[in-house]
Amino acid sequence: MPVEPLRETPSQTAGPYVHIGAYPSAAGLPVRTQTMPNVAFGPGAKGARIRIEGIVRDGAGSPITDAMLELWQADADGKFPGTDAAGFGRSITDFATGEYWFETVKPGAARPGEAPFVTLLIFARGINIHLRTRMYFDDEPAANAADPGLKAVGDPKLQATLIGRKTARDGQTVYRFDISLQGDAETVFFD
Repeated sequence: MPVEPLRETPSQTAGPYVHIGAYPSAAGLPVRTQTMPNVAFGPGAKGARIRIEGIVRDGAGSPITDAMLELWQADADGKFPGTDAAGFGRSITDFATGEYWFETVKPGAARPGEAPFVTLLIFARGINIHLRTRMYFDDEPAANAADPGLKAVGDPKLQATLIGRKTARDGQTVYRFDISLQGDAETVFFD
């Protein structure tokens, strides 16, 4: 009797509880690693302190209230830290509003000709693998104009989906970066 080949099974998504498994304090479980996962660089780190915040939205424009984001970035001198937790943060979206936030320092350019940026990975239900994007800083117009990543995107309307907008609140520098997973305002994602 011939053996029938195995068939492909349906893909699995991250599921609605990814934020609990990867961010246990959200479910009231003890934190085992970073005490403040939203903080990529602590208060003693060199550089200008900033906050990055925004909302993750689905294709209909509704907030996604159970997504998780990871932030990876260079330090203020443009160097990527070693094996400690610096330069890495993890945030979940607020269960009511879909908002996320990170406390960090503004990164320096990691390579000549590049603009400063942070890399964000987005994990959410309905996504089979994470999505990867970058947030550039709107107060770096000359560096952004020369950046090879932004140049590769080309279309200024699409480039605008990668730019965090600088504001200030309570004496703190805040960069607003909303992420749209689909639709007319879809954020550019990288392979």
